[in-house]
Parts: sequence; structure tokens; C-alpha cells
Amino acid sequence: MDADTSEGYRFETLAVRAGQRRTGEGEHSEPIFPTSSFVFADAAEAAARFAGESPGNIYSRFTNPTVRTFQDRLAALEGGAACVATASGMAAILSTCMGLLKAGDHVVSSRSIFGSTTSLFNNYLQRFGVAIDYVDLTDLGAWERAMRPQTRLLFLETPSNPLTEVADIAALAGLAHGGGALLAVDNCFCTPALQRPLTLGADLVIHSATKYLDGQGRCVGGAVVGPADLVGKEVFGFLRTAGPSMSPFNAWVFLKGLETLALRMRAHSANALALAQWLEGHPRVRRVHYPGLASHPQHELAARQQSAPGGIVAFEVEGGREAAWTVVDRTRLISITANLGDTKTTITHPATTTHARVSPEARAAAGIADGLLRLAVGLEAVEDLQADLERGLAALA
Repeated sequence: MDADTSEGYRFETLAVRAGQRRTGEGEHSEPIFPTSSFVFADAAEAAARFAGESPGNIYSRFTNPTVRTFQDRLAALEGGAACVATASGMAAILSTCMGLLKAGDHVVSSRSIFGSTTSLFNNYLQRFGVAIDYVDLTDLGAWERAMRPQTRLLFLETPSNPLTEVADIAALAGLAHGGGALLAVDNCFCTPALQRPLTLGADLVIHSATKYLDGQGRCVGGAVVGPADLVGKEVFGFLRTAGPSMSPFNAWVFLKGLETLALRMRAHSANALALAQWLEGHPRVRRVHYPGLASHPQHELAARQQSAPGGIVAFEVEGGREAAWTVVDRTRLISITANLGDTKTTITHPATTTHARVSPEARAAAGIADGLLRLAVGLEAVEDLQADLERGLAALA
């Protein structure tokens, strides 16, 4: 199914078939093209491709058939006109910023973002003259007050990492566009299977394909999806020149992951909801953060904006870091790793891992307490996950 014939098909069909162009070999599964370069029919064809006068493959840093298939499929799932695949999720954010921002521009960002994204903004973007302000993800008034005439980009993750706060994408899109800015949404936690920011007014969607798009923790990659003029021209222009490119093999792995994305995201959400409900009733748990719970501050917004709550659950225990580490260290089944989006459930202590490079003051402002733990709930039996967590929670008595 070519990208231009995918209109009208439902999500599950697009996830399996969109973007594929069969070769003369008639293969059923998408092929991998492990080649650095491509051969031209003659000098005129080579010149036309390098000049951008005719489409086609040139060099795998920026044109590869396997990567293109992944890009076309993800664009179809997100409802965007163009997609640029990158070497990692952080490369996707970097490519977006480098392709669309310049010295003197201003970015308003949620403070509830991945720690490495904060480091990228603070340590590198500001070095090149891009100003950054951080605001509370859910405070629309704070976003509005932070905007300036130079504001070019609003950036956020929803649900946030690790507290699963939910932003009103449509309201923020209206705010951004009213001030002449773009809205970029990191859709890593939901994927297009549960949430489609472009349909809610966002201009750009960013992914760490490493997470749920793959789904089994096999490869590292990222992607940016959006309009042809922004993504297909500006972001692609940076990737073509600077080269933070996705490998053909990784693109092929991600294609296989997309085929089961809808099934997996529904299963992750069902398991996460059951585990969150159990944790909320546990006497050793101080608080649970999960959009599927009625106690979540943005529960109703999440129900309108997402088709399911997702697979990330955060919870707090009394006793700070020592108590949190006790829970982590007593697990025998759950994997102790900072990655997420895997079929295997993982647990991490954000304050000393994913957000360790963030200042204590910034962590406190973002609500990341020393007693906070993040679960990325996998596809195991919920009863086994409960028993594994109970070992650590029982020890807190």
C-alpha cells in the first residue's frame, strides 16, 4: 500500500500495510536495504536527483527505502504529511530545534519533560542564543504569561514523564497559534494508537521510537511528524546535512513493531490500570499518578483526549530515597532499567536516573520527589507484577 493510497483505511490496517512499495521480487514482508549509496542510470539522472529535480534514492544518510517505508507508515498513523526518522528520540528533538529555530528565538517548555531534553535546552540551545522558559504543564495561564513576541515554539510531553500529567493540546495549540508560534508534542507515552496530537491542533509530533513503537526494547530511534513545509523541508534539511539518521535495520524493526502497536497499547493500558488500582489501595503507597484513575487531576481531560490511559504508572512511598530503593531492590521479576515501552515491565527511580542531571530545585518544581517510582507496565500477568512489588512494599512496614 503506497503512502498516497492509504487514505480511508483504519488505524490497524495502516499499521500493517501503509508505506510499503514492493520490489520486482514480489516480497510480502518489507525488505531491508543495507546499502550506503544508490546507483543512477546515467549522469543526467544523478544530476537531477542531487538538484532535487526528481525524486529517488541518493545516499542512505537521508534517503533509504526501508527508512522511507517507516516514515510513510508513521506519518499515516499520526495523520501528518511528512515524517523524518532519526537515530534516537533525542536526535528527533535536536533536529526539530535546529531545523526550526535560530538565535534570538524563544521557546516555552513544560518543566515536566524528560531530563535529557531539559539538558539539551539548557546546556546547548541557550548556548546558541535560543531563550528557554519553563512552565507548569497544566497551567494555561502560565503558558500565556511566558510567551513573548519572539516565541517560536511551545514544547511539551503529554502525558508527562514521570508524573503522567495531561496537557490540553487543543487549548495550547490555540495559544501557540495566536502568538505566531508552533506547538510540538512528544507523543512517546501514548503513540498514535491512543492519541493523535495533530488532529487536536498540534503542529509537530515527536517520538522516541525506542519505546512503544518498537515495543520490545530492541533498537534506538526517533521521528518527527508534521506538515511538509516544516518537517519535509526544514527538519529534513538539518538531517540531510548533519546526519542523525536512522539505520535501515532499525527502521525495519520499528516497522514490525508498528504492526502490533494498537494491540499492545490496549494491553499495556489494561494492565497499567489494574496495577494502578491495586497500588492506590495499598497501605504503603502514599499516592498514585495514573490518568486512568478518577483521582488523577486530569482524568476527564485524558478520557476525552486519549482512547486509553497508557502504560505508565508512577507512585510515591513514604521514606524518601531509601524506601524507594528498597522497593526496587526487592523485585525479582520486574526489570530495573530506565527504558520503557517494553513488553517487560520496568521500574526506575527518576530522581537518581532519568532526572539525575536536573537540579534538585528543578526536580522539586516538577514534583519529582525522592520517594517517587515509575513503572512502565508490560504484558506480564498483573498478579505476578503485584506479587513482585509486594515484596518491597511489605518491607517498608
